[in-house]
Amino acid sequence: MSDVLVDLGAVPVAASAHAAVVPTQGGAEPPPGEPEFGKASPVALVVILLLGLATFFLIRSMTKHLKKVPASFDPEPQGDADGSSSGDAAGPQQP
Repeated sequence: MSDVLVDLGAVPVAASAHAAVVPTQGGAEPPPGEPEFGKASPVALVVILLLGLATFFLIRSMTKHLKKVPASFDPEPQGDADGSSSGDAAGPQQP
């Protein structure tokens, strides 16, 4: 294996057979007098707006589905107090 180093914008930590590479911070410094903020792409604004719109529609859809959920999942009573049941009983009726 040859000992050829390629400049990847990183600083090697140790010069051994198993050297670790640590990336350096920063990049090209802006020219003096220019602000460092406000350089984001307009695509980022579009992505953020689309995420907000998708969130709005997801919340609206979940609200509609939650309105269909019953207040309680307890089983409904199967008859009156005297034990008679309506004609829509799921099980066999006893004589």
